[in-house]
Amino acid sequence: MITRQFSIAIPIFILIFMVQEAVVDQFRLAGGGFSLLLIFTLIWAILSSKEIAAIGGFTAGLLMDLSPSSSGPIGQWTLLMIAACYVVSYLGSGNESLSGNPLGLTFFATSTIFFTEIAYIVTGALLGVQTGSFGQILITLFGISIWSLVITPILLPLFSRLHAFTFNTRSAI
Repeated sequence: MITRQFSIAIPIFILIFMVQEAVVDQFRLAGGGFSLLLIFTLIWAILSSKEIAAIGGFTAGLLMDLSPSSSGPIGQWTLLMIAACYVVSYLGSGNESLSGNPLGLTFFATSTIFFTEIAYIVTGALLGVQTGSFGQILITLFGISIWSLVITPILLPLFSRLHAFTFNTRSAI
């Protein structure tokens, strides 16, 4: 990323993080709710190149690690977000039917959120983080996936336009 794009992208990530912490986390939604920053970062990664996606994953992961609601050790979200964003960008970069299809983009982002949350649980268990019972984990995974499936198509045009504004691309979903 050149300096201009980097100086535009970082405040956008911080703004999304602040909205997540100040507004979204105040809602008590069934099944655990959703992560606005996670949805935004994965959509950003799908629309970006692999290197930019990894930088975006690092930024979002660092912000997620600094969140007061994060229960894992520092660096866990950063590592997972770098890997998830890189893989999502790698899988979505050559697929033109995915980047132009809002329905496909929604399902791809939601399934990635599901697998990222599973990776968070597995790495948390390896690091000794207590997660709760198996039933609670299933309910939370199901709830996060459903909420992400509902929220992603609503916010997809906004996130796509922010990405297009940052990188001066003409295509927007």
